[in-house]
Amino acid sequence: MLNVAVVQLNYTVGDFAGNTAAIINHMQKAVVGKADIAVFSELCICGYYPGDLLEDTVFLQKADVALAAILQASKDYPTLVSVIGTVRRNPGQGKALHNALLAVRDGAIIAEYYKQLLPTYGIFDERRHFEPGREVASTIDVKGQKIGFMVCEDGWNDDEQDYQVNPFNALTKAKVDLVISINASPSDIGKRKQRHAMFSNASAHHQLPLLYVNQVGGQDQLVFDGASFAVTPAEGVVFEAGRFREDFQLIAFDDKKFSQANGRPLVRPDLTGLAVPDFTRRQIVLGLQDYARRCGFRQVVVGSSGGIDSALTIALAVEALGAENVIAITMPSAYSSSGSVSDSVKLCDNLKVKLHTHPILSLVEQYAQGFADAFSSKLQGLTQENLQARIRGTILMEYSNAFGALLLTTGNKSEISVGYCTLYGDTNGGLGLIGDLYKTEVYALAHHINERAGCEIIPHDVLTKPPSAELAPDQLDTDSLPPYEELDEILKWHIEGRRLPSEEFARAQAFVEQLQATEVGMKTLSRILGMVARNEYKRRQAPPIIRVRARAFGSGRQMPIAAKYTH
Repeated sequence: MLNVAVVQLNYTVGDFAGNTAAIINHMQKAVVGKADIAVFSELCICGYYPGDLLEDTVFLQKADVALAAILQASKDYPTLVSVIGTVRRNPGQGKALHNALLAVRDGAIIAEYYKQLLPTYGIFDERRHFEPGREVASTIDVKGQKIGFMVCEDGWNDDEQDYQVNPFNALTKAKVDLVISINASPSDIGKRKQRHAMFSNASAHHQLPLLYVNQVGGQDQLVFDGASFAVTPAEGVVFEAGRFREDFQLIAFDDKKFSQANGRPLVRPDLTGLAVPDFTRRQIVLGLQDYARRCGFRQVVVGSSGGIDSALTIALAVEALGAENVIAITMPSAYSSSGSVSDSVKLCDNLKVKLHTHPILSLVEQYAQGFADAFSSKLQGLTQENLQARIRGTILMEYSNAFGALLLTTGNKSEISVGYCTLYGDTNGGLGLIGDLYKTEVYALAHHINERAGCEIIPHDVLTKPPSAELAPDQLDTDSLPPYEELDEILKWHIEGRRLPSEEFARAQAFVEQLQATEVGMKTLSRILGMVARNEYKRRQAPPIIRVRARAFGSGRQMPIAAKYTH
């Protein structure tokens, strides 16, 4: 029987000392648990994804030093095989590096495998830095079990649609007993189900049991959910590690089957998955926790308008960092409703968040006078509306600079898509929590937070008031945009399309087809698509957002600014 330690950790890019210490600590833990093999995740030594740090000589030297430390430590555990991910230099033609899997034991590398399929789409750009490995299987024998290896994307091409190479074929020819895949697979809506289906199908197709080990944690826009798992040809997914947390599990493998380390049957995981609001909450909370920690921020500050977006942002920040580390600022103007302040007060009372008040009326008046004096023109219309947003953005940045708090921007995906936001105003900030949530999803998540708490965290009035920027008299979002229930279907169809879960795509497609059947509908569709195209320049200058969907703004959607779009 082969005893396997599944090591699911939260690595930091470039933290070689911290990552190495965690790896060595869990090697020791694996030995204490009588494991024969400990499996870590893709590029665990340097963290995923290092980007152009891979072109930094010092970075690569530190990776070498870290590997040497792990090899030295492995001498203390001479019977343990540790499977780790790191960077290796390419001595041949092509890119200078390989994305490598190493199996180490007793101070030596006993197997070295280079990732064959390098994703260069969406959020991935691995071909920028790495050369693909040769089309061969890498195997080792441990306690009578022949183990073959792959790295992440290598397992995603069993239908042979995206690449000419299918690494499963070489492993099948090598007649391995078990496939171990190390991964850095970012999380998004539907990704867990997709992983399970992809690897269960491949396992059944090739009659190969497989262990899939993933990392966990937030890295810039990406969040990794862990959820490492094992599949067998006959049963599909038979084991799963924790989601959105570090985990260390001991399992056994023998006769093509997995079991508990004591030989008892595994408890089958619940494959239902999380409801979308619960998933997005966990994804965003973990993303903020790690972003703040890695960037050195203890506190965050949020502009509280009394609206749903800022309310949800504050509630999520409290869950991630604690109420004592969240600061809210309300900045009423001449056009602010009474609820903009009172609802902010009630929200912050519910969450025990400190709320500051900083009115902006006198500042707006001073700007208006200065504008008139300098340009002999009255400050009015859109210019005056945007000025209010920019004054608020400046105040928030003042607080951030003065007290060292990370400013969280509060824009949602619907507004960001169509440019319903002000550059250098409400787009100010270091991170956006809800920038990958459509407005209808913002409401759904707010309701979920209240339901989960069993009380009214986000006030009823915030949930029911008509959305408004409150930058002009009696202003409503619907003055400029279709109702969000309609707008979101158009945006999902246009921005994500078939990347959506099948039911969601079918609903969006049906709605757009209805619009296309009428002249009025076609005008609406054309207007919205035009707004998306024209506002690429705003998105390019906006803060990073935590990704929750398959196609998020940022690295996942790369569009030109200066282009002619035809709709």
